[in-house]
Amino acid sequence: MTSPLPATPEPRRERVPVRTILATIGLVVATGLALFLVYELARVLVWILIAAFFAVALAPAVGWLERHVGGRRWLATLLVFLLALLVVAGLAALFVVPLVHEGTRLVDKAPEYYQQVKSGDGRLGELAKRLHVQQYVADNTDKLKAAGTQLGVGALHAVRTAVETVVGLVTIFVLAYLMVLEGPMLVRGSFSLFAEPRRSRVERIAGDSARMVTGYLTGALLIAIICGLLTFAVLKVMGVPYAGLIALFVAFSDLIPLIGATIGAVIAVAAAFLESPTAGIVVLVFFVAYQQLENHVLQPLVQSRTVKLNPLAVIIAILVGVQLAGILGALLGIPVAGILQVVLRDLWHERRSQRA
Repeated sequence: MTSPLPATPEPRRERVPVRTILATIGLVVATGLALFLVYELARVLVWILIAAFFAVALAPAVGWLERHVGGRRWLATLLVFLLALLVVAGLAALFVVPLVHEGTRLVDKAPEYYQQVKSGDGRLGELAKRLHVQQYVADNTDKLKAAGTQLGVGALHAVRTAVETVVGLVTIFVLAYLMVLEGPMLVRGSFSLFAEPRRSRVERIAGDSARMVTGYLTGALLIAIICGLLTFAVLKVMGVPYAGLIALFVAFSDLIPLIGATIGAVIAVAAAFLESPTAGIVVLVFFVAYQQLENHVLQPLVQSRTVKLNPLAVIIAILVGVQLAGILGALLGIPVAGILQVVLRDLWHERRSQRA
């Protein structure tokens, strides 16, 4: 008679320490709280990021002027930012004064334009005939009047948006000023946290990253100037009024990678079509051709030389930035990619030196 097999002992279940459970819960709660704070403070964080971007760009000019004013950084910073403020104010005046003038004239002549479209007289009336607009206006007069009454609500929203934009710009300006003014002290304090030789390595990475940002801005300004000059030449040849003002707007819009030329093209093409259909078609063809040239040839070529990035990496950085953060991502995609390249290159050299 066979003896029964001994019972297999059940495996012991190790209990998870309470401290580990509490630490995991705390980590999850802290992560959720951090994400919540980022979501709630998104606008402020964007302002700080943009201010830091411009602070890094203006720091070389402040440093150069500081050496020529006896080492008084406060004076160099004040002079550089006053000059920047004067330039911005002058450019804003170039935009605002003609826009206010034309907007006032448009409001005064709106009833006249409406009658031209309705009766078919004048330039707008002839255009309305070709597009068969008169019948639509006649059939939807009440709806158009109701839509006109809604413009007041839209105007209030536009005023509120303009006020928020001004507040944001002032905040960014003040933050950038303080960052540049106190930058050396903050940098020295941050670097003092590291011991040698790590301190020298961090200083080298920070310096290379700052040069990446400066190079990106230099390349972006160069591309914007080229776009503005070409736009001015085409508009001037076609006899479009306010060619200089429109070209300046196109140049500023072109500072936004990938989509900036399209934003400026909408205004330029609309102004050209108001002058004549021929001018509108010519300007439209110009922008279609130029945008392809800028996105696929000019921008990768210029940024690859100023930021020292491969042209393919430039395009990928812009596309990824646009997908992740929209316009802000388009602005920061190339410098962030350049900084990542600096960090990865340093890690590669470090790893290779350790193997050797």
